[in-house]
Amino acid sequence: MTQNELSQLTDQELMIEAKKMKTSKITNSFFIGFLVGIICYSIFKNSWGIFYFDSVILYL
Repeated sequence: MTQNELSQLTDQELMIEAKKMKTSKITNSFFIGFLVGIICYSIFKNSWGIFYFDSVILYL
């Protein structure tokens, strides 16, 4: 939303928008954490350890 659109909203509508933003932040954080957990689990499960992780970092 642009600044002009936000200034035209009522207090009630602003509260609703703030709740939407908070919910999306929590959802995004959950998915990022979940994917990082899967990556860490797969690295340590396959016994490659930190050496495999270093090579992945180098290619990024």
